[in-house]
Amino acid sequence: GAMVDRIDAHTVKINGSFIKDVTVDNEFIRRIRASYYLIGALLGKYKKAEVALPGGCDIGSRPIDLHIKGFRAMGAEVDIAHGLVIAEAEKLNGTHIYLDKVSVGATINIMMAASMAEGKTVIENAAKEPHVVDVANFLNSMGANIRGAGTDVIRIVGVEKLHKTEYSVIPDQIEAGTFMLAAAGGDVLVKDVIPKHLEATTAKLVEAGCKVEEFDDAVRIISDGKLHHTQVTTLPYPGFPTDMQPQMAVILGIAEGTSTVTESIFENRFKYVDELTRRGANIKVESNIAIINGVARYTGARVNAPDLRAGPALGIA
Repeated sequence: GAMVDRIDAHTVKINGSFIKDVTVDNEFIRRIRASYYLIGALLGKYKKAEVALPGGCDIGSRPIDLHIKGFRAMGAEVDIAHGLVIAEAEKLNGTHIYLDKVSVGATINIMMAASMAEGKTVIENAAKEPHVVDVANFLNSMGANIRGAGTDVIRIVGVEKLHKTEYSVIPDQIEAGTFMLAAAGGDVLVKDVIPKHLEATTAKLVEAGCKVEEFDDAVRIISDGKLHHTQVTTLPYPGFPTDMQPQMAVILGIAEGTSTVTESIFENRFKYVDELTRRGANIKVESNIAIINGVARYTGARVNAPDLRAGPALGIA
């Protein structure tokens, strides 16, 4: 029921004051993983939400138990029926929530609901990703009271209402990092980025033999194409992002020596390896570790992208 105007390619104007319906279920919402953010947003504002369970890429289980645990701690009743998450509360009360696992989705979702709850909410073991900070800054620009985003303890004092705002979203670190890895054989300047957010990717490129120059809002990657082996383990921010893992493996596939890539976030993220081996890569996967023996080059072949990040990874190859 919101009114959405696309002003230009980079600007969208949203008026949410017309929202009447708190049930969100259609084929589009079932295809994306971000559908669950509507639960926190609607629950905070309307104290009720019925949202289809998240879809998205098949890279492993994406449990929403931490989200539900947070909503229940604030006093909501949450059920799952007919493929929908149904959440409802007389009122939401601020509370102390400890996340058993660092979760970007749960951190953001609880933060949105808590913004309009009564009293103070503390989220411990919160995710520290740049986009968690960005959502907090966005909500604060609308009148929310959120402190500590970017650390592992976020404190939120609920407010009665939020007001309009104009906000510019930060550049996406995964998109930026993907272009950086695509440059690992040339000399490329990637502009309009926040270099601080890219440090884990930068460090691995340097270890692999690239030279990286950082500017205020750009990074330059210089490489002669001679790449060295290295070890990569995916971890929550500020560690190496799981969403950069397939792209990194492609680079290491043509680096001299033996590299390892350990995936500690999503258990099903190595589906692209079969596609890459069809193009001459020498990669063995044992449980959550890919052992990569560098080859001289890839050959052409028709391949399928099993998930979102595998697409650009195969494109880079």
